[in-house]
Amino acid sequence: MKWNLRLAAANRGIWKASELQRMLAGRGMTISAGKMSGLWSGQPNSVRLDELDVICAVLGCGVEELLQPEPQTVAQPKPDTGQQGAAVGEACPVSPRPKSGRSLPPR
Repeated sequence: MKWNLRLAAANRGIWKASELQRMLAGRGMTISAGKMSGLWSGQPNSVRLDELDVICAVLGCGVEELLQPEPQTVAQPKPDTGQQGAAVGEACPVSPRPKSGRSLPPR
């Protein structure tokens, strides 16, 4: 996912992080300068859902404008070599547990 706060803010005439920070504070969301820097630079450490709601309310936008998917950055699955595990939807063999109550280590 790509965080796109800066562009969403610029589309609404907000050009400075400090201006957005004041607007967020007006809605009850006080955040540190460090967190605001991360949000503005496009590399936030975390964004809570309640914070996302406030940001969307202040900017008058939806989540889809702030978060843009980048499916090409997701690693492709490795080809199945047929050695381990079953494909989705296939039955896996189940072996009973020993009477000692302890589970066996993986094979």
